[in-house]
Amino acid sequence: MIEGLIPLLLFLTVVVVLLAGYPVAFTLAGTALLFAIAGTVGGAFPAGFLETMPNRLFGIMNNETLVAVPLFVFMGVMLERAKIAENLLDTLSMLFGSLRGGLGISVTLVGMLLAASTGIVGATVVTMGLLSLPTMLRRGYDPAVASGTICASGTLGQIIPPSIILVMLGDVLSSAYQQAQISQGIFSPKTVSVGDLFAGALIPGLMLVVLYILYIAVVALLKPTAMPAHARGGGEVITRAELFGRVIKVLLPPLFLILAVLGSIMAGVATPTEAAAVGAVGAIFLAVINKELDLVRLKEVMRSTTRVSSMVFLILIGASVFSLVFRGYGGDEAVRHVLEDLPGGTAGAVIVVMLVMFLLGFVLDFIEITFVVVPIVGPVLLAMGLDPVWLGVMIAINLQTSFLTPPFGFALFYLRGVAPPELRTGQIYRGVAPFVAIQILALGLLALWPELATWLPQQVYKE
Repeated sequence: MIEGLIPLLLFLTVVVVLLAGYPVAFTLAGTALLFAIAGTVGGAFPAGFLETMPNRLFGIMNNETLVAVPLFVFMGVMLERAKIAENLLDTLSMLFGSLRGGLGISVTLVGMLLAASTGIVGATVVTMGLLSLPTMLRRGYDPAVASGTICASGTLGQIIPPSIILVMLGDVLSSAYQQAQISQGIFSPKTVSVGDLFAGALIPGLMLVVLYILYIAVVALLKPTAMPAHARGGGEVITRAELFGRVIKVLLPPLFLILAVLGSIMAGVATPTEAAAVGAVGAIFLAVINKELDLVRLKEVMRSTTRVSSMVFLILIGASVFSLVFRGYGGDEAVRHVLEDLPGGTAGAVIVVMLVMFLLGFVLDFIEITFVVVPIVGPVLLAMGLDPVWLGVMIAINLQTSFLTPPFGFALFYLRGVAPPELRTGQIYRGVAPFVAIQILALGLLALWPELATWLPQQVYKE
């Protein structure tokens, strides 16, 4: 009985140590190793499990899919430094700014393009907060509406490809899917790729953008004072032809880059890693075109990319140690029995897992959840017959919802860090509440119609 509780105790200990503020990677690996040593001394843990660790690390080093992570990070950081967001926001504000709620729509569209360009939630929220929040407040937007729009559009990087979380989820779910099939006696298992997940996330991601814009339009219609129209004049005078030319000049290069990255993956011309390399080189070209590339900026981009990539892979190594020890104590079997015994069958198991991930999203970043939680519950859920692409998209939207939800949502902390002092935290919470409801609606629609996630991959990759 006591041995059966050890996996749960291991998991809870990791959460408590993380809440105490210790680094994630060292917490995962260190706590797991302490439990393994104690278990080996006490005869409760088979020491042979740790002997497989070098093979696991070698497998991580040889995983070509994960090479896409630093390349996509480089692409995102370079585009951020190249002032792509600033140019897009200025131009779309000119295009939609004279409409009531037009600036909010512009912010949402720029958030979508940044999400597809960078895939980094924190960077997108901070960038949008610095660029658009002062403008929205200056133009008379309700502070709650402005902050809610920025937070929601910033988290689109979770779901709109090419997203870093989708790259990592695709790799983890691929292993979980094969493991689930082998456990069912299928020894020539099917595979799921990052490209499948990118295609599956495209329609739900665009659906969220449309729902956001519809909400902004309704608020602008019902509460005109919350989103006043911006009358042109007193500033830059520009003709329609000049505005059209500016839109083409500013919008086409990043759109072309996004289409080149996604299109090459979905057309089967390039692997995600190769497409990420195309994106990284394309981001350099855009920086050159915008005259925003010099040696100092390039060094900053390289340092930032190295820092983020090192964090990701160090967490991945720590998570590998944790999952190995967790499995050595029979934790995977315990999770399988718990989920299979839940009332409601497969639906009940999915609801419980999604609720647990939602709550963990308050205290853990998506990297930890992807590398620690998904390998534990993924094989069990997939063995129940769930589609891996649908499950991956559901997890991504669920985590996106968690990062938006007060009082612990990460996106709220990011915005609070760059917001002016006069913007109260309560206004931020009130502003994101409708967008959280939209996220929950999107999850419900995806649960009712899994085809929203599965149809496009079937069409793109059908044999």
